[in-house]
Amino acid sequence: MKKNYLKVTVALFAALTIGFSSCSDDEKDDPIPGENQTIYSIGTTIYTIDEDEKTVTINDKGEGTGTKTLSADTTWILDGFVFVENGQTLTIEPGTMVQGKPGQAENASALIVKQGGKLMAEGTAALPIVFTGLGDTYNGTGYMTQVQGLWGGIIILGKATTNNTIQKRIEGVPEQYAAYYGGSNDADNSGSLKYVSIRHGGTDIGAGNEINGLTLGGVGSGTTIEYIEVVSNVDDGVEFFGGSPNLKNILVAYCGDDSYDYDEGFHGKGQFWVTIQGENSGDRLGEHDGGDGNDETAEPYAKPMIYNATYIGNGNGRVITFRDNAGGTYANSIFASQAKGIDVEYREDKHNSLDQMVTDNNLILKNNLFNSVANATADAALKVSEEKGTAPASTATDLLAHFNTNNNAISDLATVGFNDGDHLLIPASGEAGSGVVATDSWFESVTYQGAFEPAGSNWAAGWSLTFGSTK
Repeated sequence: MKKNYLKVTVALFAALTIGFSSCSDDEKDDPIPGENQTIYSIGTTIYTIDEDEKTVTINDKGEGTGTKTLSADTTWILDGFVFVENGQTLTIEPGTMVQGKPGQAENASALIVKQGGKLMAEGTAALPIVFTGLGDTYNGTGYMTQVQGLWGGIIILGKATTNNTIQKRIEGVPEQYAAYYGGSNDADNSGSLKYVSIRHGGTDIGAGNEINGLTLGGVGSGTTIEYIEVVSNVDDGVEFFGGSPNLKNILVAYCGDDSYDYDEGFHGKGQFWVTIQGENSGDRLGEHDGGDGNDETAEPYAKPMIYNATYIGNGNGRVITFRDNAGGTYANSIFASQAKGIDVEYREDKHNSLDQMVTDNNLILKNNLFNSVANATADAALKVSEEKGTAPASTATDLLAHFNTNNNAISDLATVGFNDGDHLLIPASGEAGSGVVATDSWFESVTYQGAFEPAGSNWAAGWSLTFGSTK
């Protein structure tokens, strides 16, 4: 894909500066304009326009972006933590590229949508919106996929329920910014993200506290999140801190830690989720916790419904860990190429994820295919992890019964190409029967396992870096 930059004209500068106050010359932290540069501000947020480079640099000093549109004819550069505050709406046009400046700790760059703010980032398959590191190109030729940690990431904070008793401050943002999440509105709306590629993020802000590619803290079901790619992030691809967001057509690739991480009572829905681990990076394909480590028995339990996932490992890690009282449903999915399977935590001292599966029926694996996982047997694909104490003698039998009675299968799926010939993946063959139908109307009713229709096209082709025109 190629991005055609339109010339930033004097008329554009005039339009941008109408209604904005100019920055004070004696404010010591304000930038000094150079040749062919214009500076304006919204509140204390400073915008520096460089006519020669066709860029606008955003430096947020605490009042957020305001209600504003980022146009596709300009490259927008995040200089530090940039906020969309309560009551503000940041709109990003299709085909826009946003770059984050490098920096560690309090000098990191990230986009944070606070509670009550909205991000309207609706790209298209032909014109996706790209978030990447400084110096990259729109079509991704600036950095190889092994490059991580060039900037922060995107953090969205909502008012949906978590199993915390109070609002919490999100990880990855310094304390002074008061970035909190959680509430009582599961239908909360933080905006819309479609066809968005988030690349090369994961800046460390200190003490091993990296920013995820896409962080969703207490985000509600009123938020639209579809056709999202997170590629080459240092930490997790997508992490959920409670909330009830629903996500379709999500791709995580080449990230350094877990692909999908949920905890604190996440109870949203997902369909057509994909992950592909890098050859030498990545931990679990899914790390799924119930609580935050302090009160693992708090409700609502983490019970998301995830259908039609395709998780492909690098052969070294684990498929999924369920612990800290996590539940949830995985159905119609494919898990492939991982040294270890799915483990379910047992603790003798408190209610745990094994109880969620064996006793409460809140942790369900059904109609899934396992290819090249562990030693290719059902008892290795689903095992107990004894965190504290010794699990009951019946546990191995119970887990095997759950695996078999719910129509899961060990499969020898072939690796074949999609119709467009773009890439090789492992599609479903139907060896375990047709896909089970979700009772919730939000899900698309499909008759196959995995995130891609075997006889169909690759929905991630073209707009994503992973399956784009350049690799």
